[in-house]
Amino acid sequence: MAGPEGNIREAAYRYIQRKILSGELRAGDLVSESSLAKELGSSRTPVREAIGQLAAEGLLEQIPARGTVVVQLSRSDIVDLYELREALEVYAVSKVARDGLVGSHIGRLREYAEEPLRLCEELERSGRLRLDGEQMQRFMAADLAFHSLLIRCAGNRRILKVLSSTRLLIRIFSIHRQGHDSAQLRQIYAYHSGILDAVLNRRPEEAARLETEHIRASCQERLEAFDDWRMQEL
Repeated sequence: MAGPEGNIREAAYRYIQRKILSGELRAGDLVSESSLAKELGSSRTPVREAIGQLAAEGLLEQIPARGTVVVQLSRSDIVDLYELREALEVYAVSKVARDGLVGSHIGRLREYAEEPLRLCEELERSGRLRLDGEQMQRFMAADLAFHSLLIRCAGNRRILKVLSSTRLLIRIFSIHRQGHDSAQLRQIYAYHSGILDAVLNRRPEEAARLETEHIRASCQERLEAFDDWRMQEL
């Protein structure tokens, strides 16, 4: 059981993660040990340890003469992360399709899978072209929950841990991208509902094919967003 110091370190770790996920800490931003300790009302030691853990996981990096910053992904980093996602998630989804789902998970998976369609309908009613920031947060939460629950159903905690870190790294860059448009949302809904249908009907080859296509389409979208962002930065 973790002692008080361990609990504070874990709280600091989660707190910094949340600041990254929300976009409050963006790629390249300085991570101040003293400021975080003040925000948490703790000493600097557990914050320093949490920062060290996040640096070891690749979310933060030490830059000489500057300090610790949120990692900035390169184009090749994005490719590497998506290749890792494809290798592990396709395996996990195929395994779930072979082994079957626990009944209590099916309703939640359907709910998560349908969120892109609900957001698409909201967007089309609004007359706007793209999701706003709050809607994108909803989308990303549902997308993460859908894939994470499927992977959790595969029963391999190590795969889940690796993919959780991988997705967090990808989301650091996601803050740069525009909100999804209706065509993207409908495509994602089609992939999620198709993957879930293949899993429910015990069709592992189909589930693997759809998961592969979905991840590769997502990778291509991120690379295009990265290229657009780099052009704007020049």
